[in-house]
Amino acid sequence: MNKTVIAALLAAVPLSGCISFAAKPPASLLTLQPAAVLPAGAVQQSGQVKAVTIGAVNAPQELATTRVPVHSGPGGTTVAYVKDAQWVEGPASLFGRLLADTIAARTGRIVLSRRQSLTAPSASLGGDLRSFGVDASRMEAVVTFDAALGREGTQTFERRRFEARVPVAAIDTAAIGPALNQAANQVADQVADWIGR
Repeated sequence: MNKTVIAALLAAVPLSGCISFAAKPPASLLTLQPAAVLPAGAVQQSGQVKAVTIGAVNAPQELATTRVPVHSGPGGTTVAYVKDAQWVEGPASLFGRLLADTIAARTGRIVLSRRQSLTAPSASLGGDLRSFGVDASRMEAVVTFDAALGREGTQTFERRRFEARVPVAAIDTAAIGPALNQAANQVADQVADWIGR
């Protein structure tokens, strides 16, 4: 090898540590924690308590990401995302699990998957997560869920909208994480009370 090739290779070695093909990850990620949970070791049996099946929670494209949307402008028609705020996974999945935990804890019902519900009569809950972000004009975290419930033993569905708004002091990760968690828990509580025991 000639000296020019060796010099070029040695010059490239320090640069290899500086090259990155992915975005820099945020310092921390957001998640949801249920305010109501079953105690560890609690046993539920479908033959002894009512059951409910929770389907996948649908969400619009603005929530098909791990980022936190902020609505601003006339009628909230402009959408941006909070800098450095990111969920550990999509908000629809996080909210679906929060719903399941809250319903089981508050109603005493056993929460089943679709496959499990084929062998046990159960109520059926589904719905659309319409809002899960920040309303900049009102400085509020907003969670809106359009729920559809089929009660056991009926062929009809009830549909109802649930919404919670929690004030935020600033539009940053430190403020919006707890506020959205609180709003999500308020909505889950409302849904659980609607389903009943």
